[in-house]
This record gives sequence, structure tokens and C-alpha cells, in this order.
Amino acid sequence: MPKDKYIFITGGVLSGLGKGLISASVSKLLQLRGLEIEPVKCDGYLNVDPGTMNPEEHGEVYVLEDGTEVDMDFGHYERFLDISLSGKRNLTSGKIFQEVIQKEREGKYLGETVQMIPHVTDLIKEKFKTEADVTVIEVGGTVGDIENMLYLEALRQLSGENTFHIHATLVPYLETTGEQETKPTQHSVKELRSIGPEPDMIVGRNEEELEESIREKISLFTGVEKESVISDPNLDTPYRIPLIFDRQEVDNKIAGKLGLPERDTGLSDWRERVEIITSETDRKVGVYGKYTGMDDSYASIEEAIKHASAETGKNIELEYVDSEDPVEPKNFDGIIIPGGFGQRGITGKVQTLRKAREQDIPCLGLCLGMQLMVIEFCRNVLDMKATSGEFDEDGRNVVKKMSGQYEIERKGGTMRLGAYRANLSGKTQKIYGTDSVEERHRHRYEVDPEITDKLQNQGLKIDGWHKNLPEFSRLENHSFYVGTQAHPEFNSRLEKPNPLFVAFARSL
Repeated sequence: MPKDKYIFITGGVLSGLGKGLISASVSKLLQLRGLEIEPVKCDGYLNVDPGTMNPEEHGEVYVLEDGTEVDMDFGHYERFLDISLSGKRNLTSGKIFQEVIQKEREGKYLGETVQMIPHVTDLIKEKFKTEADVTVIEVGGTVGDIENMLYLEALRQLSGENTFHIHATLVPYLETTGEQETKPTQHSVKELRSIGPEPDMIVGRNEEELEESIREKISLFTGVEKESVISDPNLDTPYRIPLIFDRQEVDNKIAGKLGLPERDTGLSDWRERVEIITSETDRKVGVYGKYTGMDDSYASIEEAIKHASAETGKNIELEYVDSEDPVEPKNFDGIIIPGGFGQRGITGKVQTLRKAREQDIPCLGLCLGMQLMVIEFCRNVLDMKATSGEFDEDGRNVVKKMSGQYEIERKGGTMRLGAYRANLSGKTQKIYGTDSVEERHRHRYEVDPEITDKLQNQGLKIDGWHKNLPEFSRLENHSFYVGTQAHPEFNSRLEKPNPLFVAFARSL
């Protein structure tokens, strides 16, 4: 089978239609054919990466193994496909323009007038190329956005017999007319065609399944055959989307045009796990953070909990708690203190951790969460005036800026990022079932190694180390009180949940 087969995913009408989930679901179905699938995400913003963006505006920053900070859609890709992607697959306008300008300054275009076409579009097409059997390219935003025009032009130039174009649109239901409306889809496809690309399939987003008459109407006005007008209704979990697409034979239609092999396997295990996580919840966990206005700020934590639910049979509901005004942790079966930056909400988190420690409430601390576990323990068990250098440079800092971070002035891409190996011991070793593990990181501060002997002598064990850096902490004589400097939520999959989250779920 020849390489350089592409699937394009674009969207119209409005953002937030779930193109990332459509891309991940299509990729999942094609993977069942024994194919290597590699997703690529294109974002129009001028940031080089989303690392400095507010998660309440853009959603969480997802970190890849190679340390690249990327759009949260990469979480969907990795979770659905159980793969690890490279930062080379996240294209932003900032990254593309930066490279073109750098090449111009180095004389790579010497004698030429550097232009959007062909120089920028040629670089985009070069970035699209992978070694996979099929490359799935998602363009963020909507058709008609100025910042996406160069990506769409690159798609137009690549279009041909080895490409398949899926266009997602909104098909709203209007109570005044009592029907699903196709006009937004018609206008969106018209806008797409004015740029050049032709859709092979339309995915209609709606609260309910698309009615047959609406599919026929969309087909009539867009020229896309009715069988390729796909219904993508609101669902109880995104993990049901591959099942809905499977029922509508989405991958068969793609395989027909691209000449792909037959399926090797099905979705039986996937389906069983989906049924567990959509059953009635029987546990509640409080997530004490400062980004409580948008669930996407902690998207990977939520997904990791779902995966642990499917593994343990305990369907766990998360409730987001503003750490500036925390509720009593005893109201929950367990609590999570997530990662974060800055001083806002720290006092509430420390108070919550003390209660969880003293009242034997299962608790999982992630990144900043582990650091605060240490600070709380030092204050209330070791009787120290402990704090972090992130909050108070003049205090007794048991959490300090990492060596190599003091001289850094640039904010973007300068933290400790990506996968690092920790050597494990004690109960944490038993949780993972191995004596070492690689988890992903995103931080500038670390627990001071010089304080660890005092911690361990009083019962807060350090169960994992990367060289001289404490990576995992665990409180003795507690049902579950575990912290990690890492972000294990980035390494969790529906069919392969992260062991730390599974152990937390079992403790509830």
C-alpha cells in the first residue's frame, strides 16, 4: 500500500464541535485494520505552542513524552490510539512563520521573494509528511478564519485520490421551526469550496441523531452522497463516538476511497469499558484547583479517572472545588490536588490536605499537589515554617526552584518538560508492578532533597527518585495518601489505565 495517504478534518459554523474527537475516533477505527495512524494538528494562533496560555481560555496544556507542550486534542489522539506522539505533529502559525523567517535569515531562500505561497504552504506540506500508513490532519478553528487560510490552501494542493476530506458542521435544532436546520451546513460547505477543498464526508453535530430527511437534504445541497452524511449527536461520553461511527460504517467509506485493508479486530473490549463509565456513579472525588470555571482545564485527570473506573468497576464522578473557598474533604470519597502555578488558592489546598491526612481520606497529589503535601506535612507534623520559593522567596523553602531554572527569563518551553524515569520502592513499586517508571513532567520547582530524611523519619516516605530528585511520596498508615511530581494522567488510556489512578480508585 503506497504511503502519503491523508485524511483531512475541517470544521465550519463554529469552534468547539469536537473535531479532535472526530479525528481520534476515525483514527481508532482505521487502526483496527492493522494500520499505523499518525494524527497532525494545525492551529492558527501565533503562539509557538500553548504553553503560556490560560487553561480556562484554551483548555489544559498537554505534554508529550518529548517535552513538547501541545493542544489538548493530542490527549484525545494518544488516549484513543494508545500511542505516543512527537511535538513535530503540532503545527501552529507561530511555529511555521518562525521557521520560515529563520530560513530566510540563514539565506535558504537567497535571491527569492519569500511569500505565503509557495514558501509557507510548502513548509506546511512538508510538515504533514509522516512515515505512517495514514496521516490524519485536523485543522483547528473554522473554515473562513483568516489564520487558517494557509493550512486550507495546503490541503487544497494535496487533494487527490489518496486523500479523504471530512467536514464537521453544526446542524442546530430550532424550537421555533421544530426541526433540524441545514442552512449553516450549506453555507459552511460553500465557504469550504470557495477556498478549494471538496468534502467527501460531512459529520453533522446535533443534540440528537440526524433525521433521514435532513441527511437527504444535506446530501442534495452539498453533493455529498447521503451515506456519507454522518450523525454525531451529543453522547454520554466521547468514548462512545467510535461506536457510533462504527455503526455508520465511517471507516468503510474511507477505506473504499483510499484502498485500505480489511479490519483485523473489533471494539468489544472498548464497548465493555464504555458501558462501565456510563453506568450510575457510586463514588465522588473532589478536585481542589483554581481553574474551576472550565472542566477542560483538568481534562486529562478526568479521563484518567474514567479509565480507572472502567478498570475497577467503580464509576467515579468528579466535582471541581474552588480552592479559594474549599468545601470539607469529608464530603467526598477521595480528593485530588492537581498541578498548577501561582499562589492563588494555596491556603485552601494546604488546609484540605491536612484534613485528608488526619481524617484518612484517600488523596492523590499531582505535581504542585505533591509539593503542597510536603509543605503541609512540614508545617503540621515537623513544626516548620515551610513554604515554596514559588510563593515566598524569603521563607523556609522546602520546595525550591530547580537547578538550571534560576537564570531563565523566557517563559515558553523552559520548564522541566517531558518523560523522566523514576526508580521506585515500597508500596509505589507495588502499585506500578515494576521497579522503575517513566511519567511526564511540567514544572520549575521541586521538593528540596535535603528535607527528605526528616520527612521519611516521621512517616512521609519518598518512594520514587530521579537521580537526587524526589518523584513520589507516600504517607505510611493511611488508606491512600500519595503524591507525585509527575503528571501520570498524561499516560492513561481507556484500555490501559495508569496504575496510580487505578490504585487511587481502588482505595475509595
